[in-house]
Amino acid sequence: MRPLAVSIVGSFRQYYPEVLEAAAIFSEAGITVASPAVSTIVNPGAEFVRFRGDNPESADHEIQSDTMQKILSSDFVYVVAPNGYIGRTTSYELGSIRDRDIPVYFSAPPRDLPVPVPAEAVVSAGQLARRIREGALLHRRPRLVTQMTADLVVLTVREERLHVLLVTRATDPFKGQLALPGGFMRAGEALEDAAWRELGEETGFDAAKLPFEQLGTYSDPTRDPRPRRVISTAFLAIAPNLPVPAAATDARRADWVEVESSLVGRLAFDHGRILLDGLERARTLLEHTTIAADFCGPTFTLRELCQVYEAVWGSQVDMSNFRRKVLALALH
Repeated sequence: MRPLAVSIVGSFRQYYPEVLEAAAIFSEAGITVASPAVSTIVNPGAEFVRFRGDNPESADHEIQSDTMQKILSSDFVYVVAPNGYIGRTTSYELGSIRDRDIPVYFSAPPRDLPVPVPAEAVVSAGQLARRIREGALLHRRPRLVTQMTADLVVLTVREERLHVLLVTRATDPFKGQLALPGGFMRAGEALEDAAWRELGEETGFDAAKLPFEQLGTYSDPTRDPRPRRVISTAFLAIAPNLPVPAAATDARRADWVEVESSLVGRLAFDHGRILLDGLERARTLLEHTTIAADFCGPTFTLRELCQVYEAVWGSQVDMSNFRRKVLALALH
């Protein structure tokens, strides 16, 4: 049988010696310390703590995501909280941990946690290790329940501006917040079929009339706050003359929303990142295919074609350079 695994969390900036002491106690009891690294802090006093073993080329959010994955794979979590202080970041992490039914113990009663902590959950590292070793407590990693979703980035040009199809969520999590259309894949259903069905259920669109391509898969373990693990595959559609959506059963409403810089930060889940990836792919398609012509009528002027590029790129195009590029493409 594999050894139990623990992750230790807390304010590393203030209490890393206490963290190392707890790690040594658990290791001596035969419990694997999954996180943090038993190492040396290389940036004392910084807002985000880095260890000697961290890749210096990795961004803070990449290290944080990797750490969270280790925490969520642990059998239990121990919070080093001298004087009850746990810090804002730890409080946020504990929300995701509790949602996954992972047992959490504290070295002292926490002062700044918004939920009550049972008295039996406050225990020293030595006492906790002894209870586990004696069989008084037996923790095994919760069975990971993974579900697949399909999300859609649907783009069109309306009134010379790029728009994305969004829904207002009718249920938690993120109730009332903007999101990409999409939902869970059903048993016996392909991801593509789930995408087409969800689009119809949430917006009334006939997906059979839209050209789709797969955009990517998103599997960050913290991307969805629900207890189960949710992995999403996103699809991209970019097409002209798309109608006004009509919210159906699964969404409060559906709208075309103009793509602008602040929109990304207002979307639920990690849909802001998915939208950015969709925009990048759409711009690549515009650069290397003739899709821009689909947004114009049977006959169109060079200026009308240029307006499509400006809408998707979000910046003004130099007309003389654009003319040369189009003529060069026409000759090929």
